[in-house]
Amino acid sequence: MVGTSGWQYKDWRGVLYPPGLPQRLWLEEYAARFATVENNNAFYRLPTTEVFRSWRERTPDGFVMAVKASRFLTHLKRLREPEEPVHRLLDRTAGLGDRMGPVLLQLPATFHEDVDALDACLRCFPATVRVAVELRHISWWQAETRLRALLERHGSALCWADRGSRPVTPLWRTASWGYVRFHAGLAQPPPRYGHAALKSWVGRITGAWPDEDDVYVYFNNDTGGAAVVDAARFARSATAAGRTVSRTPRSPGGTRP
Repeated sequence: MVGTSGWQYKDWRGVLYPPGLPQRLWLEEYAARFATVENNNAFYRLPTTEVFRSWRERTPDGFVMAVKASRFLTHLKRLREPEEPVHRLLDRTAGLGDRMGPVLLQLPATFHEDVDALDACLRCFPATVRVAVELRHISWWQAETRLRALLERHGSALCWADRGSRPVTPLWRTASWGYVRFHAGLAQPPPRYGHAALKSWVGRITGAWPDEDDVYVYFNNDTGGAAVVDAARFARSATAAGRTVSRTPRSPGGTRP
């Protein structure tokens, strides 16, 4: 599944949203053109169950919303005493019903390796919830054996991340499903991705997961609508490589495909 990290960006007018479309209808327009989104609003302020329920009601059958876990859990508590924050997250996101996708745990760049703390946090999630983990401090990779074993035991995906058109995480497959995030490319205009970079990523994903496995791909380079354009280009490249891809805009620019 291919989508973007968020949908509420004013500079997406004329790229994804027609200039005259009211902002209150942007989710409906987004969901008509993409089949998945990564909700990063929840990272800054966890919405109520009613808000999550309204998002479910405003999106079509089959739409998938991944949810970035609250920074209260990952950045303020730094995974300490995770039971209550995880319970609250799952209680709120229950409003999504069948629209609920994976949960993303993104740890701060200053968070040094603590496999035990991560283990305690992942234990709080039921087996029915997919959890992707984005780690950003180099010390985590030095604990490869323990870390990989932990993620595999929980069925959690190590989030593959790109910044500057190159991987900034090891490309370990730790689950039967994958999660990939694109933060910023090197193409013009910034922070766009070039064709070669996107094609390389299609090859990496194809080499790790067969077509029948779920792989969630989100573009976080939102500035100027780059995420929309790059998601559509990535989807075309993946389709050309024989992959099954969820719906994406054929021609971003304010009109539906």
